[in-house]
Amino acid sequence: MPFTFEKQKIDGVILVKPKVFGDERGFFMEAYKKSEFFENGICVEFNQDNHSKSSAHVLRGLHYQTKEYAQAKLVRCSKGRIYDVAVDIRPNSKTFGEYVKVELSEDNKNMLFIPAGFAHGFVVLSDVAELLYKASGEYNPNADRGVLWCDKDINIDWGIDFEPILSAKDKVQPKLSEINKGEI
Repeated sequence: MPFTFEKQKIDGVILVKPKVFGDERGFFMEAYKKSEFFENGICVEFNQDNHSKSSAHVLRGLHYQTKEYAQAKLVRCSKGRIYDVAVDIRPNSKTFGEYVKVELSEDNKNMLFIPAGFAHGFVVLSDVAELLYKASGEYNPNADRGVLWCDKDINIDWGIDFEPILSAKDKVQPKLSEINKGEI
C-alpha cells in the first residue's frame, strides 16, 4: 500500500502519508490512487485541481463554499512549508467549531483530506509555499464564504510569531457565530 491513512481528532479529517521511493536521483510517489482512497473512507470524486503560490507569512482562509457547492479537499504542499487548518463548521456536528492543524511540507510530502462542511486555511512558514489540492466541486464565486481567521471562539493556535499577510477579504470575514448555518 503506497499510503498510510491517519484519522485525525475530528471525524472525517484524514492525514494521508504517501510512501516515497527515493534515491540519489530524486524520488517517486503516488499522490492519489482512487481505489486506495475509497478503501480507506475517502469516497470522493474530485472535479477540480488547484495550484497556489504564496509568499512568506501569508495566511489564506478560512474559506468554504455554501452547501450545494461545498468542497471536500485533498491538500498537499509541493514547495515550502505550511500549517494547514480545517475547522468543523457542520452545524449538527459534535465537534462544531473545533479544528485540526497539521504541518504540510515538501519534505514530509503529507496530504490532508478535508471533508465538505469544513472551513480551510493555511499559513506559510517558509519563504515561498506552493499548494496543490484537489476539490470535489468546482469553484463558484457566488457560493464563496469565509470565517475570520482569528475568531476567538475557535481560538486557532496558528503557531506563528509574526503578523500574517492577509487579503482584504480575509481581514473582514465574519466570526463563526455570525455565519449563516443554513448555508452549510
